[in-house]
Parts: sequence; structure tokens; C-alpha cells
Amino acid sequence: MRDYGVFDIIGPIMIGPSSSHTAGAARLSKVASTIAGGKIKKVEFLLHGSFAQTYKGHGTDKALVAGILNMDPWDENLRRSFEIAAENGIELVFTEADLGDVHPNTVKFLITKEDGQITEVTGSSVGGGNILIFDIDGQKVDFTGDKPTLLTKHKDLPGVISKISSLFYDENMNIGTMRVYRTGKGKTATMALETDSQIPEKIMNKIKQIEEIENVKFINSIIEGDI
Repeated sequence: MRDYGVFDIIGPIMIGPSSSHTAGAARLSKVASTIAGGKIKKVEFLLHGSFAQTYKGHGTDKALVAGILNMDPWDENLRRSFEIAAENGIELVFTEADLGDVHPNTVKFLITKEDGQITEVTGSSVGGGNILIFDIDGQKVDFTGDKPTLLTKHKDLPGVISKISSLFYDENMNIGTMRVYRTGKGKTATMALETDSQIPEKIMNKIKQIEEIENVKFINSIIEGDI
């Protein structure tokens, strides 16, 4: 049986009429923005299912843009997200798309940064403000953003995961979940690691120095203030 949290019972604090279409959308977009990193120049939102059909009426478009601007679902400026994005020179494109057999409240983000690099993130708003990220740049992942999360892209070599987990052990930090995905033996691997407490900066810096690490992202405060 599923464990139910406070969001399932009373819903999240938010601006807008629907937890799935506003709170969840804002959280999805904020995570996607964090994953992309850097200064964002353009975002194309590929909207699937219910998102595609009702995104304007339910304020999903404003919520998605707000998340890109690093706003939380309860931010009063969410209503002005389009205006603020324009002030920051961010180009916005909304496209209806069939993303396959996925949750009806799913969006794929195509995020272009100032350096021309494009990051692709796909996730769903699954109800009550809860989200699921399941694809980053074509690589399968599986995390919710409910807890502080470490995302790595690294060389699939022996000892890399041990190096990372040892850093958390040394700081007496508990790892809640760890999932590792790889393109092939000895090639590239992606890891999503969730912890029970905020990830301190000194651990972040040490992980960045690991030779086999190609890219690392820390999602530490996506839901701060939700309760």
C-alpha cells in the first residue's frame, strides 16, 4: 500500500486552481531549470495529454514559466511569470505533443542556454503537487524531488559509486534511495541519489572533484516552504 503524505491529504500551498496543473507544473519546471543550470535563453514546452488540452485555462503555462524563473508554487509573482520572463530575455514556446504512453500531465522541456547547449528533461505532475522526473537528455531516471537529490553523469567504472557514498558516510548522512542507469558497461552512467537531509556544500565540492564525474547537479530545496 502506498504511503500517503500531507500533499495527498490537504494539497500544497500554491497560486492557482489545480495542484496538478499549477503547483505540480511549477515544481516540474523548477527542477528542470535546476538540472539545466546556467543562464536560460529559450524554453520549448512540449505539452502532452491534459496539459496540452487545458494549459491556458488552468494556468499551467504561467506555472511552467514561473518554475523556469526559479519561483515556488506559492509565489505571488507566478501570475506575472510571462512578463518577468520577457524582462529577462527568455524566449518561450508552447507546443502540443504526443509523448507516448505516459501520464496525461506530462511535459518535455527543451531548454537552451546562452552557450547554445540544450538540455532535455521530461516529467509528470502526478497529483497533489507531486512530480516524477523520468528522462534527462534521453537517459531514463526516476526521482520525485521530494527529498534533496544528487544527480550525476559519470564514467561507468568500478569504485565511482563507492567514492560518492563514502562522502555521505563520512558526514553521517543517510542515503534514502539510489538508482543507477547506464548506457552500456564501461560507458556512461547516470545516478539519482536521494538523501534524508540537505546536502552540505563541502560534499558537493568533493563530488565535483572526483575524476570520473562528468556532470553533477544538486536539487536541495525544491520543496522548502511547501508545508
